[in-house]
Amino acid sequence: LHLSAVKLAELHSDLKIQEKDELSWKKLKAEGLDEDGEKEAKLRRNLHVIMTKYGMNGKKDSQLVDTNYIKDGTESDTLDDPRLEKLWSKAKTSGKFSDEELDKLWREFKHHKEKIREYNILLETVSRTEDIHKNVINPSEENLVKEEILHNKHRELKEKLRSINQGFERLRKVSHQGYDTTSEFEEPRVIDLWDMAKSANFTEKELESFREELKHFEAKIEKHHHYQKQLEISHQKLKHVEGTGDKDHLNRNKEKYAMLQEKTKELGYKVKKHLQDLSSRISQGLQHNEL
Repeated sequence: LHLSAVKLAELHSDLKIQEKDELSWKKLKAEGLDEDGEKEAKLRRNLHVIMTKYGMNGKKDSQLVDTNYIKDGTESDTLDDPRLEKLWSKAKTSGKFSDEELDKLWREFKHHKEKIREYNILLETVSRTEDIHKNVINPSEENLVKEEILHNKHRELKEKLRSINQGFERLRKVSHQGYDTTSEFEEPRVIDLWDMAKSANFTEKELESFREELKHFEAKIEKHHHYQKQLEISHQKLKHVEGTGDKDHLNRNKEKYAMLQEKTKELGYKVKKHLQDLSSRISQGLQHNEL
């Protein structure tokens, strides 16, 4: 796959979550609690997202180009959207951002690109399901269940599209004006969650509690970013030491690299699982708004 150390650690975290979710689903299925197949369909969709994200779906050019932004300053990956490319180019040449802020902004652009990718995968899944549903001649109870599944997927599409539109508006504003020093959160995923939480059916007390949890979540993400950077640096050092022939030095670097790799995997798993839990809570609040 030619993935960097950080991408391999992320892949490990994603697959670990997928494995845990599939084990939970198997238990539910054995108890007859997924009769409509919605949870199974979601698992397949999640696996499709993972395979596409890391270039394992058999399609050329589907994998994100993976360069070391620590070494290069910013990554050379394309954003696959002329509007995003234009905003990024404007931000880079504006002189309003420090190198650190440009790295942070690039993460926001990459996060937005990933949201669009996931939306398109879900849209493709819904379209296929609708085509199959339209070809059914005789309505039945099973088809009524499938209609409910489609309704849920359309609601999920609506939520994702709203998040994409909010995210683009934020990128447009930041690219033109620079970062607001009074901004409450900095991490793209946390900003998304907070914007959606403010639109959900939460009481003031619940919203304040959620705000505090997001602060803890952002600290966890920052810690993960720190270990990702250390892992990349360790990987570069390891490749350098391998060429020197110093076995003792090599062994010490291998031990440090293995430790950082395991810590990065562990933190990546915790971050993504926490993100799932927070997103689920917001989704429930948004559903209440529609009722």
